[in-house]
Amino acid sequence: MHRLDIVGVRVELPSKQPIVLLKEVGGERYLPIWIGAVEATAIAFAQEGITTARPMTHDLMRDVLRALRTELTRVTINDLQDGVFFATLVFGNGVEVSARPSDAIALAMRMGAPVYGEESVLAEAGITVPEEQEQEQENELEKFREFLDTISPEDFNTPGS
Repeated sequence: MHRLDIVGVRVELPSKQPIVLLKEVGGERYLPIWIGAVEATAIAFAQEGITTARPMTHDLMRDVLRALRTELTRVTINDLQDGVFFATLVFGNGVEVSARPSDAIALAMRMGAPVYGEESVLAEAGITVPEEQEQEQENELEKFREFLDTISPEDFNTPGS
């Protein structure tokens, strides 16, 4: 298993699909995981330290875990099946819960828990990024941050949620 740093949210061109980009600590591989816009916002908010007037779902989960005095010890990106990534939340009492990687990462960021990736997942989906592409991704991240500055949590309110 390899420790992964959360590089941040990127927007893949030309589809403009958000991805969360993870980087192998002490290695050269990146792990891009395609995610939804709401999850991208939740991860970007956590990375930027943005707090909302009312708790988002991942904030609520963090608060519940804290109230129950339960520690999230780590998140593991542990499987990839037919292009779908799978993650596991690992708690201090040994309990493990399956989760979508985007939700697991958003929660890990809020709780200060490390993220790990199985070698098999990195071997299958890990990529190396040439330096000039890294700069392009930084430019896209800046555009996404500018987008985040123009929205509010109320923009995500939907009937029945």
